[in-house]
Amino acid sequence: MAATKLQAVRKQLDYKAADVITLLIRRADALGVPVMEQTSLKTKLSRWENGHEQVSEPYQRLFRDIYGRTNEELGFPTDDEDDEVSELRSRLALARSVDGAAVEAFRQQIDNARKVDRQFGGLTLLEQLRSLIGQIEDLLSFSTARGQREALAGVLTEASTLAGWVALDRNAISQAWNHYERAKAAAREFGSTTALAHALAEQAFVLIDIGESQHAVEQLEHARSLGEGAVPPLLRAWLTAASGEGFAAAGHRDEALRAFDTAHTLLPTDPNDASLPFLFLGDSHLDRWRGNAMAKLGEPDAVEHLTEALPRLPKAFVRARVAMMVDLAFAHAAAGNRDQAQHYARQARQLGKQIRSDRHLRRLSGLVLPMSGSRLL
Repeated sequence: MAATKLQAVRKQLDYKAADVITLLIRRADALGVPVMEQTSLKTKLSRWENGHEQVSEPYQRLFRDIYGRTNEELGFPTDDEDDEVSELRSRLALARSVDGAAVEAFRQQIDNARKVDRQFGGLTLLEQLRSLIGQIEDLLSFSTARGQREALAGVLTEASTLAGWVALDRNAISQAWNHYERAKAAAREFGSTTALAHALAEQAFVLIDIGESQHAVEQLEHARSLGEGAVPPLLRAWLTAASGEGFAAAGHRDEALRAFDTAHTLLPTDPNDASLPFLFLGDSHLDRWRGNAMAKLGEPDAVEHLTEALPRLPKAFVRARVAMMVDLAFAHAAAGNRDQAQHYARQARQLGKQIRSDRHLRRLSGLVLPMSGSRLL
């Protein structure tokens, strides 16, 4: 005889325990609901079916879905508790179900989005990221467990900074700013100076794009000062290079070039850090960044610097390639080379349209070509 109605239904449907666990996980994935790992679910199912523990939300909903039975048929509570209290209990229970595997699943989604973004652009990513952010925010709002809140805040920071960067590339300026505001708040809850400094610095690029260069310099210097503490060496190098871009945008030539020199000195021998999957300074990344600043400053060596760095850029970084070709178009135009400026402008426009890099297409719209035959020597 079955110990509980829940167990009786499973036996009536002739499901094995392993089948039920598989169905629960599949249904949870379809709904975007985080659940326990398979091993933990096996233990829980036994306790639920033997009446040692009450089934909580969201698992009640999952059982209703996979068995096609009501609360009463499954032996779940059916009292007429106040709807608001019931809803709150449900949300609290859902948040409590978040474990390390669920947080890692969120992080993996964010990492996959990063790869898609840098290779194919953010045409369809913004809506996906907004949905993911909403899901994480909802869980964080009802999380009461210490450690769990910090973990959720950490992935919310990563999702929000990525959304900010994608929004900036789509030229959605206000949306980008708001994503970074959320990222900073989440970083503070996360308790991570590293995450906060990175979010602050990326938000400064919004200021650069709207012509608030001096304010961008100040914010970048603030982020850099945070990075003077216990942050990874790769982030210190990145923050210093970011300051270099800010100085270049503000027309501070010496400070900009000095910042890039310092960033090169700070760059670790191995420019990869698993804890910072969103930072790339190896290969030609730091060189192309310096080339961008040189082009902004009208440096005569910008063309040679960017031309040398372009072939070393990994193929997966398509948006970065668009940016470099825009920089080369401006650098050649500044040098008076109309043909080469047009050549890179055409390539940048074609590739930029493919990945919908509205930010770089907007930059390109401001290109002024020199008169034919006016190449400077």
